[in-house]
Amino acid sequence: MDTGTFRGLITLILIFAFIGIALWAYSKRRKPDFDEAANLPFADDDELPTSDKHASRERDSEAHSRDDRGDKNI
Repeated sequence: MDTGTFRGLITLILIFAFIGIALWAYSKRRKPDFDEAANLPFADDDELPTSDKHASRERDSEAHSRDDRGDKNI
C-alpha cells in the first residue's frame, strides 16, 4: 500500500465519521436534549436540575463547600 492509497483510506474514514456525527446531531431523537441544552443559559439558578448528572455535581459541590468551612460531618 503506497502513501496515496493510505491517504485516500484515511480521507474516506473521516468522511464517514463526519457524516455519522452530522446524522447523530440532526436526528430527531437528539432534539429534546439539544433543546434543553439550548435553554440552559435562561434557566434560573434556584431551580433544581432535572437530570441525575446535574444533581450529583451539585452534591459534590456541597461536599467541597463543607470542606472549605471546616465542617467534617457528612
